[in-house]
Amino acid sequence: MNNLKTPVIILVFLLIAGVVFAKDLPVVKPEEVGLSSQRLVRLDKVMNDYVQRGKLPGAVTLIARRGKVVRFQAYGMMDIYAGKEMQKDTMFRIASMSKAITSVAVMILYEEGHFLLTDPVSKFIPEFENPKVLQIDPDTGIRTPVPARRDITIRNLLNHTSGITYGDGALAKYYNNAGMTVGLTPTEGTIEQMIKKLGGLPLISHPGEEFHYGMSVDVLGYLVEVVSGMTFDEFLRQRIFSPLEMNDTHMILPKEKLPRLAKTYKYIDGKMLESDIDLSYLTTQTYFSGGAGIVSTPSDYFRFAQMLLNKGQLDGVRILSRKTVEMMTSNSIGDLYIWEPFEHNGIMGDKFGLGFGIRTERGKYDQLESLGMFGWDGAFYTRFWVDPEEELVGIFMSQVDNYWKETLIGKFRVLTYQAIAD
Repeated sequence: MNNLKTPVIILVFLLIAGVVFAKDLPVVKPEEVGLSSQRLVRLDKVMNDYVQRGKLPGAVTLIARRGKVVRFQAYGMMDIYAGKEMQKDTMFRIASMSKAITSVAVMILYEEGHFLLTDPVSKFIPEFENPKVLQIDPDTGIRTPVPARRDITIRNLLNHTSGITYGDGALAKYYNNAGMTVGLTPTEGTIEQMIKKLGGLPLISHPGEEFHYGMSVDVLGYLVEVVSGMTFDEFLRQRIFSPLEMNDTHMILPKEKLPRLAKTYKYIDGKMLESDIDLSYLTTQTYFSGGAGIVSTPSDYFRFAQMLLNKGQLDGVRILSRKTVEMMTSNSIGDLYIWEPFEHNGIMGDKFGLGFGIRTERGKYDQLESLGMFGWDGAFYTRFWVDPEEELVGIFMSQVDNYWKETLIGKFRVLTYQAIAD
């Protein structure tokens, strides 16, 4: 008899937990906000097909319109070899989706009058004074450091026109020798120590002249520490996570939540192989990467994205002013364009704002989304986007490292938009 009671008790507990969890999100039927339930089923078919064919270990997707969640679904496994199914509250390393959160943190301080976007970062981090740029000698083809034409500004850091990279190409030897890291693996020390070393390295281009994705947002994380007098993780907790009730979003993952963290995989030779990185380092880390160091859940990140869609506020809590969000989601790189390696996968915009890729043009990269859509991706195959015209938010979270040749993440966005009925 006791053997029968135990499963029943567990089932009742899970049902109660599900009800409590569901209350955290404003869930409605798709038709109530102008989406088609019948067409959204297409998403389930595609996602389940990827899981069944072994092309995806698991994922969680969330779709919301007009502030209401219409689709929130878990697929596949969070740990294939342990047989653990993906859950809606599974936690993910969101990698570069951290950049949007860090950019909001910077703009909070901007609104408080601590700096202007035109201020040189060296005003706060002296190691960035007198930057050098690797310039090619037209006669020899050799790159040598020369004085930059101008200082790196805070705006340059926000829109990736600083000349700072991730240490690829011509800068590789400089970054490697300095031990630069992007926050995706265990890292000793602090961002203060890392960013001070970065300040002495050459740039790939003169500030403000080219778009180069890189460690600019890690510099911004340290800028937050310098200006606020707080550690970066504590600033995020007090000024963004707690006010928005993002209770499962962390830079230091509580040990009791480690079992909820999805395993990371690599797709090699047709097989999903588990990463050999011991993720328990996240429970003790001291290196708070503004560009890649946050762990979160789809429901938490939805609250952050909805705040942006609401022009800076959520549930009566204002994080940023309407004017600030408008500026952040406008083109800030002029005639420059975001680089083009991911066009097959539905790149997140053609221009860049202050923390996000933005769709501003038709006919080259667009995939049903509206002009003005903004968002970003993460290295472990995560994505979010916000579409102000359609009042739409989409969240996709999985954990497959460097999986950008696979097009599912782009299909997810198309499968969302094709379900719009009015």
